[in-house]
Amino acid sequence: MITKTSTQYKEVISACQGLFEKKTRDYGTAWRVLRLSSITDQIYIKAQRIRSIQEKGQQKVEDSIIDEFMGIVNYCVIALIQIKLVKSSAMELTADEVMPLYEEAIEENHLLLENKNHDYSEAWRDMRVSSMTDIILMKLLRVKQIEDNEGKTLVSEGIQANYQDMINYAVFCLIKLKE
Repeated sequence: MITKTSTQYKEVISACQGLFEKKTRDYGTAWRVLRLSSITDQIYIKAQRIRSIQEKGQQKVEDSIIDEFMGIVNYCVIALIQIKLVKSSAMELTADEVMPLYEEAIEENHLLLENKNHDYSEAWRDMRVSSMTDIILMKLLRVKQIEDNEGKTLVSEGIQANYQDMINYAVFCLIKLKE
């Protein structure tokens, strides 16, 4: 069954994916040089900027909050791709090579979203964008701690699950900002 959330998710992801593909055609896959910790820090910068703008009520740089949430989605996908390619030394991938990896990560993430959305009864619709921003920041701090622990956890979800959750929260924020 196709739900309103599923349709909205696909619309948001389509915009993020379109931007990702254009940037890949412009810049190639220069991001392949980044370690996961650097990607995490890049996402952190974007989330912290969003929070700063939310708290100050104004911004001085043109990039919108919507652009930053789209950046969070795309950098999280980059992280998921990097996890898959950890044993590959290929630095440069063509857009035709990388886009199926993007789609695979998003498809897996969409299934997770559907399952969680079912169990949580779309609770995110009653949340504030600012709260979801804080949750993204919390998940980033968790990822940083896991990275500092060399990926080892005792009982917690791993890095991949946190990146997936951040994608979903960023998508929820984008949906709410467009409604």
